[in-house]
Amino acid sequence: MKMNNKEEEIEDSTIPRASIGMLLGQLVNDSVAMVRDEVALAIQRVSEKVGSVRRALMLLALGAVISLAALLSLCAALIIGLTAVMSPTLAALVVGVALAICGAVISFVGYRLLRK
Repeated sequence: MKMNNKEEEIEDSTIPRASIGMLLGQLVNDSVAMVRDEVALAIQRVSEKVGSVRRALMLLALGAVISLAALLSLCAALIIGLTAVMSPTLAALVVGVALAICGAVISFVGYRLLRK
């Protein structure tokens, strides 16, 4: 069943057709919305990562503080133990010098690694 030209025109006019300008406008709007959504997703991922890094750093700092307290306790015990062999002043001086030497060596190694 073949339609004549007038019937085809009537049928075509009932179907809404978007102009190229409208289609390009919609494409731009969709692209902007997609970029906005991607940026929001990236910000959310970074925020989650920052939160987990913050928790890890807090635990690391807490561990460092507790380790420092343990080191100070061990130094006190070493000084007390050395008082059986030498005077308390000399024992404290020996432990202090030994720790200073260890700290200097570790700092020097770290400095050398940074210079590379």
